[in-house]
Amino acid sequence: MSSPKNPVPQHRSFRDSVDQMFSHAASLLNLPEGLEEKIRVCNSTYTVRFGVRLRGAIHTFVGYRSVHSEHAEPVKGGIRYASNVNQDEVEALAALMTYKCALVEVPFGGSKGGLRIDPRQYDEDELERITRRFTYELSRRSLISPSQNVPAPDMGTGEREMAWMADAYKRLHPEDIDARGCVTGKPLSMGGIAGRVEATGRGIQYALHEAFRHPELIKPTGLEGGLGGKRIIVQGLGNVGYHAAKFLSQEDGAKIIAVIERDGAISNEDGLNIEDLRAHLAQTGGIADFAGGRFDPNVAAALELDCDILIPAAVEAVIHAGNAKAIKARMIIEAANGPLTAEADQILRERGTLIIPDMYANAGGVTVSYFEWVKNLSHIRFGRMERRQQEARHQLLVSELEQLSADRGLGWTLTQGFKEKYLRGADELELVRSGLDDTMRGAFQNMADVLYSDNRVTDLRTAAYVVAIRRIAASYQALGL
Repeated sequence: MSSPKNPVPQHRSFRDSVDQMFSHAASLLNLPEGLEEKIRVCNSTYTVRFGVRLRGAIHTFVGYRSVHSEHAEPVKGGIRYASNVNQDEVEALAALMTYKCALVEVPFGGSKGGLRIDPRQYDEDELERITRRFTYELSRRSLISPSQNVPAPDMGTGEREMAWMADAYKRLHPEDIDARGCVTGKPLSMGGIAGRVEATGRGIQYALHEAFRHPELIKPTGLEGGLGGKRIIVQGLGNVGYHAAKFLSQEDGAKIIAVIERDGAISNEDGLNIEDLRAHLAQTGGIADFAGGRFDPNVAAALELDCDILIPAAVEAVIHAGNAKAIKARMIIEAANGPLTAEADQILRERGTLIIPDMYANAGGVTVSYFEWVKNLSHIRFGRMERRQQEARHQLLVSELEQLSADRGLGWTLTQGFKEKYLRGADELELVRSGLDDTMRGAFQNMADVLYSDNRVTDLRTAAYVVAIRRIAASYQALGL
């Protein structure tokens, strides 16, 4: 999602907000002198300027790759293509990756990259040439490597760009048997993993499931009773927003009453058909003429519509000191990175809004990226060794029960639907979803343990930072720092 037609005023920068939230949590911990600063600062940022001949002329592009922390390696983080990419943003995103990986116990340090480009201004062949040259520049400095630095998709990039990067890296390093692990988020045919495209949106769903398992958190919002019937607004119908909206509406019975995109907002109190809206957006490039709801070109006002749950799934700082008091959502789950500034976070929490923070909520992407990286290094898909053995063992049990029923004249049988599900061994997608669900459950419980045990911690964001900082500090101390 690009900048809205109704731009909102910017206050504290994204990087300042991240630093402020980190510092608040760190102040609650008894860290050795100097360790807080060591964890907070970005280790390094590489800026590259390279030229590519396009349309009869040389075009110069500016790109970044930041490494925030190498307490665990490789470092991990997406690469975004956007015309407003800058060093401060990339370093803030790299820091969030460090804390996010520590929170969900993924053994990576944090990194992030960006290329200052509007991908809509270039055709596919031009984007491929630009991406391959960017990969070359990163590879020269070991800023893309299965053992040191592993990029992934982010805003403006996807499977296609990761395929180009993986192929370019392999051509530069033909001797590297693990070359496919240099990036994640690749197509299945190039070593990707089932469930990676949906991973961040699926993680949003699992995060909400976990929140509703904690009635003491939900009760103050008045949203008890699960997700069924809850009125949800989604800002940004890109990959993350689309999948979150799809799963929540189709599988949990929630109603997506409004979707906000760059040209405005579409609303329907009975619930929008997300598949139809997504198809319309892909075909027309906007949502203005969608027949399934009422269109309003005022993006800023749409964020302030009454709803139960607001899912900002686009860019940072869309909710800030200037509009936070007008936000009516009783729960906000941050599908994007940094959609709330530090000031907005404080205003909303003081009013009683439950905020599920970005570093937890959108961790589905890096979690499944970790599974893909492990798959690439092991050179075997998940489930290949054990699936048929599981099916055979389940068949033994079902056959024994059915024979026992026949021998004793009990006359009962297993229903066909249950029998088919029970006998089917788990494939890669099911295993990935299981691993993601387990990760999101465990991380939420870790946050809840801190929240309930320390009366100085009053919100999930601070709890998330406390969990992450403790783990990172333990890693550095193990290294003698």
